[in-house]
Amino acid sequence: MLKIGLTGGIGSGKSTVAKIFEVLGIPVYYADEAARRIMNENEGLKAQIIAAFGTQSYANGALNRAYLAAEVFNDKEKLERLNALVHPVTIADSNQWMARQTTPYAIKEAALIFESGTQRYLDYVIGVSSPMPLRILRATRRDHSTKEKVETVINRQLDESIKMKLCNFVIVNDEQQPVLPQVMDLHRKLLEEAAGLTQSPNQSPST
Repeated sequence: MLKIGLTGGIGSGKSTVAKIFEVLGIPVYYADEAARRIMNENEGLKAQIIAAFGTQSYANGALNRAYLAAEVFNDKEKLERLNALVHPVTIADSNQWMARQTTPYAIKEAALIFESGTQRYLDYVIGVSSPMPLRILRATRRDHSTKEKVETVINRQLDESIKMKLCNFVIVNDEQQPVLPQVMDLHRKLLEEAAGLTQSPNQSPST
């Protein structure tokens, strides 16, 4: 089975693209959702977070997201410390999830695929690219946030042009080019690639 990454900066629309793949029958692992679950369920990780950021990190046994977000938002060192705790556990969880899938390919959707080193465990990475003004507009509307806060998040992530160059495929989500045909074309290519992998070395790929 092919292991595929799906990435893009905040406001790029990668979650929308992921939902299209799900409609096509492809399972998707959403890294942000998984990380929140793991931070609530993994006792070892909880202990490490409390040791690093204080007992206020959890309230009544549940992750205090507002407190933790405020702690790391404007502090790069604290953010890196939190990521160093959460990323390895989430990567291990996603690898176990991938191993359970039975479809021709499965997708891991994550904003920080290259930043976290996740690409080492994937066969291909799809990037979702959008113009910066559109990304900011989407993120401010979605998160009820300010332009300044969204720009802070953008500046913490890998530069968009560098990220897209590192990807094997790029889907343009600029509200000018239809996204669905791009996803359908890529879906077909990945199915063909996966079918080729299932053949024995002496077989030729089907036409």
